[in-house]
Amino acid sequence: MIATLLANLLRFVMLLLVQVLVLDHLDMARGWMVPYLYVLILLMLPFELPAWGALLAGAFTGLVMDLFSNTPGMHMSACVVMMFARIHLLSLIAPREGYEYGMRPTLPRMGITWFVTYASLLILVHHLWLFFVEVHRFDSFFQTFLRALLSAAFTLALCLLTQFLTSRQERGRA
Repeated sequence: MIATLLANLLRFVMLLLVQVLVLDHLDMARGWMVPYLYVLILLMLPFELPAWGALLAGAFTGLVMDLFSNTPGMHMSACVVMMFARIHLLSLIAPREGYEYGMRPTLPRMGITWFVTYASLLILVHHLWLFFVEVHRFDSFFQTFLRALLSAAFTLALCLLTQFLTSRQERGRA
């Protein structure tokens, strides 16, 4: 229990530092691809986390990002929406035998197909919400939608790369 809490806190600090100190200063394709690797913090929360805990974790993570990014409420709302979608998505894509207690949604543990489905849908929800809240209007809908799609694809690639580089080899699902 303590080891899991410490691992999640360490992941929280490390990913936020990478986001704030490195990724927030990248200019990829003139602002068309904006990486938000910090969402991996929320993607890797344990399955048995209660709904209120997931929403609270999303709100806190988004609040910290808002404090560092000077974006009042944008990241917080996007993270809460993402965690709300996660609650429902996990029940939709659950394996037939269900999730094991104490298991986290990692790439080696759940497999590439499951993880890409899970991560891409939640990252897309996060990015669509964030980018449309950022522009405050729908008159440039397709431009904002394309920017969100490109950013989500780039973020997903970074999340997969991070999973490949940092995850221990675990026994996958049979």
